Amino acid sequence: MKLIVGLGNPGPRYANTRHNVGFQVITQLAKMHQIKVNGSLGPAIYGQGQICGEQAILLQPTTFMNRSGAAVAYALHRHQLDPEDVLIVYDDLDLPLGRIRLRAAGSAGGHKGIMSIITTLGSQNINRLRVGISRPEAEGVVDYVLEPFTKAESPIVHEAIIRAAEAATLWVEQGIEQAASRFNAR
Repeated sequence: MKLIVGLGNPGPRYANTRHNVGFQVITQLAKMHQIKVNGSLGPAIYGQGQICGEQAILLQPTTFMNRSGAAVAYALHRHQLDPEDVLIVYDDLDLPLGRIRLRAAGSAGGHKGIMSIITTLGSQNINRLRVGISRPEAEGVVDYVLEPFTKAESPIVHEAIIRAAEAATLWVEQGIEQAASRFNAR
């Protein structure tokens, strides 16, 4: 079984913000694989179904971003999964808008959601799929990530969300190395 977690903040106020790209990728994955994400699993909304013949859980924490670790730990414990069975999908300020990047491990890079997960699980060996949102030129980072994408940015982000869902699908089917090899080069 695989667990794919999209990071974001709960509630309608944050629904279409840059910080909720992870949630949007989960929504796209659910649509692609006809998985209903409407159940409750501890501090998260989830759906369970098949991706490429493998059982998969799609998870959106209902905690705020900086407490995402609690939802991931709960799901891992509940389904007796190892950290290598998890893929975390989230926004990244240090990637250009629309670029996606997969990694098998690493630091939090300043991302509070990943920091929470690393701290809670006690390991940096967590698969991750980062979706680039670019860094703001003038405004503060907090305001920037909590704003919606502009009209000009929206088509780029929409395409990135589709590619990220395809990358997550390949991760389920063939693992992190194959997914990274195929999608990091774009």
